[in-house]
Amino acid sequence: MGEIYYVMVAILALLAVSGLYVGVTNDAVNFLNSAIGSRAAKFRTILIVASVGILIGALTSSGMMDVARHGMFHPGLFTFKEVMMLYVAVMFANVILLDLYNSLGLPTSTTVSLIFCLLGSAIAVALFKIGADPNISYLELGNYINTAKAMGIVSGILLSVILAFTMGTLVMWVSRLIFSFRYVKMLRRFGSIWCGMSLTAILYFALFKGLKSQLGGTAFVAWVDEHLLIALGIAWVFCALLLFFLQLFRVNILRITILSGTFALALAFAGNDLVNFIGVPIAGLEAFTTTKAAGGDVSLLMTGLAEPAKNANNTIYIVLSGIIMVATLWTSRKAMNVSQTELSLTSAGDDGGNQQFSSSVFSRALVRAAVSTSRFFDKITPERTKKFIEERFEWADIEHSGAPYDMIRSTVNLTTASLLIALGTSLKLPLSTTYVCFMVAMGSSLADKAWGRESAVYRITGVFTVVMGWFVTGFGGFIIAFILGLLLMWGEIWAFGAITILVVYMFIHSNFMPKKKKEENKKSDAEVRENLVNNTMTGVSDTIKAVTRIYNRTIVALMKENRKALKELSAEASEMYEENRRLKYSIATTLRTTYGSDLNLSLYYVQILDYLNEMTKSLVHITRPSFEHIDNNHTGLSQVQTENLMSINADVNEIYSRIIYMFTSNDFSTIDEVLIMRDNLFERLAQSTKEELARITAGESNSRAGMLFLGIISETKTMVLQSRNLLKSRRYFIEQEGKVIRQKRIYE
Repeated sequence: MGEIYYVMVAILALLAVSGLYVGVTNDAVNFLNSAIGSRAAKFRTILIVASVGILIGALTSSGMMDVARHGMFHPGLFTFKEVMMLYVAVMFANVILLDLYNSLGLPTSTTVSLIFCLLGSAIAVALFKIGADPNISYLELGNYINTAKAMGIVSGILLSVILAFTMGTLVMWVSRLIFSFRYVKMLRRFGSIWCGMSLTAILYFALFKGLKSQLGGTAFVAWVDEHLLIALGIAWVFCALLLFFLQLFRVNILRITILSGTFALALAFAGNDLVNFIGVPIAGLEAFTTTKAAGGDVSLLMTGLAEPAKNANNTIYIVLSGIIMVATLWTSRKAMNVSQTELSLTSAGDDGGNQQFSSSVFSRALVRAAVSTSRFFDKITPERTKKFIEERFEWADIEHSGAPYDMIRSTVNLTTASLLIALGTSLKLPLSTTYVCFMVAMGSSLADKAWGRESAVYRITGVFTVVMGWFVTGFGGFIIAFILGLLLMWGEIWAFGAITILVVYMFIHSNFMPKKKKEENKKSDAEVRENLVNNTMTGVSDTIKAVTRIYNRTIVALMKENRKALKELSAEASEMYEENRRLKYSIATTLRTTYGSDLNLSLYYVQILDYLNEMTKSLVHITRPSFEHIDNNHTGLSQVQTENLMSINADVNEIYSRIIYMFTSNDFSTIDEVLIMRDNLFERLAQSTKEELARITAGESNSRAGMLFLGIISETKTMVLQSRNLLKSRRYFIEQEGKVIRQKRIYE
């Protein structure tokens, strides 16, 4: 046995740690989002509960190790060398694929990633093995692959997607019909029974399914198995009575149920998905120790991997993996990027703006069909029934927590998902926690009427984007593992070294290297709502400064025909416009949560965002045509056009410098001077336009350069005009804000 195999085992161990980090970053959203989305408890409390669930669930995961050992291929037909190459290719491909999805902010499935990476790598190694032996035909490839098990696993995962969406929709619709959005009264009457049912189901699957291997053989478990319905009935009564007495002491039993569901889902995640991260390295380590004990013959067939894994030998690795997973859960910030995708698709409200995804032809057609179907059922449904259902689903914010959805839906999400996943785990089916949790959340949001006509097309596009991403996960994982498997079998040591360096670089670059400042400086809507006055004082000023800088650099870059600089300026202007557009379309939510009934203050705030949006749009209409003009190698501006623009640029800078001073100092005493400067600039712009038209008429100006020049003149006028209007609205906004504060102090 060569020293390279010692290195491979070490690399597998390191990849297991990195896989745990990348995988938990991707999958933490599955069991945290419902508790976070409803703000049922402090974030620290949620993490503590999830951490306990992970540690306990990790101890129950070893039964799933067989998927990595012989789930996708027949190890008895592969030698030690071939198995090691196969496993290394799987781990490399798994880390690359998951890291890519985390960077894009899309939830994917570690289960599907593992399965298709195993399948792709196994086929690659088998094909290489067949090609090297003239006595074996390529038609015998099916003998090396566990086709029946692979198809069963894939079909089980696809079935879980359909089942999760259906169950999420059904359970949520029934729950909302019972409790409505104004659920306080009904929760006081029937909450202990409803939450008791959820707790019973959670406890059953967490204790008697997830921990059955630890409790197995006892008389208590044997009695529960024989009298299942009686045991569940007793547990339901006990949980309902316990929650009923807690309600008497004004304890929010929904919080208890949500935290219990978070615990159960974290337990199911660790029990079901831990194998995705360490199953392959442990199988590789077992193959290494078996071969070493047999004398180090690398041509030894790995028939031992066809036997079930021995739990006792893996316990130490499983415990260490659980600790690493918990540490990652507390330290990884990248998971929030993935979390935002699901929250944006499931949040309550229907403003239609600030959507993460755009619409598509399919989503628009689907919404039209749904609207037509809804109208048909409205016609045949009795008025009394229709009125009752509409009242139960009439949205109301009684929690006033600012959460994307309420705790009723959070309870449904956690309970339904945890039951489905824990059931799959107990049956040793590699269900995807990502698929189940995501589709349950989508189903519950659909039933909860979170997908209204204003936002449905965007959310449907988002769901199908994620679902299609899942298919790409399988296809991409298969292709990457297949290519890596062939490279490793062909290049051996050299290929192994090169791929190792590549994966290490990707992992460090994606997770530990600092990002661009523009990503750090993005402002969230929550920050805007928390301190709107401060945002308008600093954010708008920063935007005007950026507009001045970009405008000035664009004129200079256009004069010098600097294509690279124009491309960067165009991208920066477009990004700034999109961010301000996002704020504009979140006006309704911001005003509801910040100002209430102060219409004057709301009016000035709306005007500020509107003028800011128009100003940045004009900047885009200056930078983008300028870049396209130079990018297409058109003739640059003439000397006369350049001199005019440079003179105009100086006047614009002077006006904006005064505007910025007034914004930062709140001293509007010189606003009339800015008005005079603006009028003088407009006269110069009009004169420059007339002169350019005269040159075009006389044939003295290039047509494309002339149209670009006129476009810049027109958009400059619009940009300065909107800046002046923005300044006036800002002054009125500050004055009205002062009145509101003084009135509050008087009433207090």
